[in-house]
Amino acid sequence: MSDPQILCMGEPLAEFNQVDTKGHYLYGHGGDTSNCAIAAARAGASVGYVTALGQDEFGDSFIRLWRENGVDATHVLRDPEAHTGIYFVTHGEAGHVFSYLRAGSAASRYSPRDLPRAAIENAEILHVSGISMAISASATDAVLEAIEIARQAGTKVSFDTNLRLKLWPLARARALIGAALSMTDIALPGLEDAEQLLGLSDPDAIADYCLGQGAEVMALTLGKDGCLVATKEERRRVPGIAVEAVDATGAGDTFDGNFLAELVRHGDPFEAARFANAAAALSTRGYGAVAPMPKRQDVLDALAAAE
Repeated sequence: MSDPQILCMGEPLAEFNQVDTKGHYLYGHGGDTSNCAIAAARAGASVGYVTALGQDEFGDSFIRLWRENGVDATHVLRDPEAHTGIYFVTHGEAGHVFSYLRAGSAASRYSPRDLPRAAIENAEILHVSGISMAISASATDAVLEAIEIARQAGTKVSFDTNLRLKLWPLARARALIGAALSMTDIALPGLEDAEQLLGLSDPDAIADYCLGQGAEVMALTLGKDGCLVATKEERRRVPGIAVEAVDATGAGDTFDGNFLAELVRHGDPFEAARFANAAAALSTRGYGAVAPMPKRQDVLDALAAAE
């Protein structure tokens, strides 16, 4: 088996998503970069995942999930002394709220010595996030080392800021996410993240910052307003499509995966964003991060219907 074109790294989490006010939760799978990997695979890309799982049923469930979706789990470690992380999603007037049980998880024990160096060197894109770094000090070190391996090998680095202040204080997040952004080729921030991390709310100013840090392309997600895509030569607002949304969990990760898959396919970031916007919108029509993610043909059909 050849090495994957897109290699994602981070922490997968078993998901329990609230579906009503009576205490019923739907079991599923989450974790931002795992979601991204599955989204990219459903979009037709060659994708692999790098992490550690516990020797438990939740870990087994992820192995089955990745196999079913065509995500290469060759480089996933199993830790008999740690558990697979879990999170809960509740829904209210202010949107969805996440609660985590991840301290001491197998992924949080991951360190630079665990990295699959050859797979990183042979990939076209390495995708990581702020969450990939925030779960522990050793995970931060592993992500930064993976980025360095990628840069030395000519592998493009994709980075989603995905700020979670429940995981680390803002000052530390600013310092370490800032360090990662300075080594990023494909910057994938969200508007709310950028406002907190950079103190910037104007999308063009955020684009200027990311490009000034060295990114070749930036795609700033703007929720229902689509996204702003910027390169050093051009920038455009790319609109999304309208859907009846019920749960936005994983929508940003769906955007990331589809954007990267399309970028690998044809190299046009503006067309990639159009495709990714539609995929992200479709993913909000059901509950959970993974189950509602569309496949490539679903997205093509939605785009054709929207024309």
